Amino acid sequence: MGKPTGFIDYPRQAANDRPAAQRIADYEWIHTCLSEEARKEQAGRCMDCGVPFCQTPVKINGAEFGCPLRNLIPEWNGQLWNDNLPLALERLTKTNSFPEFTGYVCPALCERACNCAKSSDASVSVNDNERYIIDTAFEQGLMQPKVPAKRSGKTIAVVGSGPAGLTVATLLNQRGHSVTVYERDCRPGGLLVYGIPSMKLPKEVVARRIALLEAEGIEFKCSVNVGTDVTTDQLAAQYDAVVLAIGAQEPRRVAYETAARGVYYALDFLGASACDLLGEVPLGPALNAQGKVVAVVGAGDSANDCIAVALRQGASDVLQLIRRPASDYGPMNDYAHVEAAAAFDHDIRRFGTQISGVVADESGNLTQLVLSTPDGEQTVDAQMVVVASGFSGAETDALAEGANIFQAGDMATGATLVVKAMAHARKAAAQVDTFLTGYSTIK
Repeated sequence: MGKPTGFIDYPRQAANDRPAAQRIADYEWIHTCLSEEARKEQAGRCMDCGVPFCQTPVKINGAEFGCPLRNLIPEWNGQLWNDNLPLALERLTKTNSFPEFTGYVCPALCERACNCAKSSDASVSVNDNERYIIDTAFEQGLMQPKVPAKRSGKTIAVVGSGPAGLTVATLLNQRGHSVTVYERDCRPGGLLVYGIPSMKLPKEVVARRIALLEAEGIEFKCSVNVGTDVTTDQLAAQYDAVVLAIGAQEPRRVAYETAARGVYYALDFLGASACDLLGEVPLGPALNAQGKVVAVVGAGDSANDCIAVALRQGASDVLQLIRRPASDYGPMNDYAHVEAAAAFDHDIRRFGTQISGVVADESGNLTQLVLSTPDGEQTVDAQMVVVASGFSGAETDALAEGANIFQAGDMATGATLVVKAMAHARKAAAQVDTFLTGYSTIK
């Protein structure tokens, strides 16, 4: 374990946030890093509990606790305390193919299960420690390509390069199969690039991993839309196995989406911002929030990300419309709400509120919203609506069934967390491996 009395000697310390008023002026990572000494102390707080609930996923009264990937958290925290970064890295990557993705964007279900949290409400800073291990490993050159010594002769097509697709691809490549990943966007990464803003997950973090996977022998074919440019059945005939990992990005449609120009869905808005920042496609005026009153519909992570991007684009005001009552929610402590409060000096959330109608000018452009609120119907000015109220499932173009066709991640489970998509993808990779070889060593 770490230091036997570490959880007593050292208070919890997580990476600090950059000042909200400062960070909304850029798309840089919103946090800062702890010193190496402070990070070691945080690892030393891990008690190596007799029953480490942090690494076992459970659900209690509807609430989820513990790591879906079953990460060996006490083991790598202990090695971090002992200054043994190579061994900490080995134990971390044994269960997690991409600790940098979870380290940056996971809501840390492990910390909810930490025994320190039960006694002192100060869990071990597992998420920060995880991110530190993998980032430092890249910086120190420990993350070198691991090219399989022998190829199996089996070929696999993976459709989609989000967290599930990349997990499947890397695990099956490590088993010696030849993997080709198809991606409809112009670069790999899927949701990691085009759905999660850069201030939460810097794109260079994704790019360095893609470069490593290519060096390990995985082939990426981008700007290929499976279902249009090539069918899934054609891939199934060409490859020994096909894994569909296209996510669950079909939004829940709203009745007013065509009633006025200015109504968009979350991933369209976030994707357009990402394309602009990456220099792929300039951001046009339609999807630019600059100078506009923006209404964001929804209360989840995507809604918060849309708020944060709208602030950075220069929205004149932002309203968050939430169908459920205020009693269902806690204080305004999400990163986007903190930023909005810094920008506008008030809580942007409107609870128990839904859009019942939209008003357009003579050119068809959105000018106002008619809201159903607890106090009755209200009309407010707005020039843009971003709908972030969930997803209905996978887009249908690439769907197909066959003996050698498998599904992984959100398209199989429904929209969920990155860490859960990766956990499901590990199971899918094991199924594919067993289908091709009769057994699998993938856990």
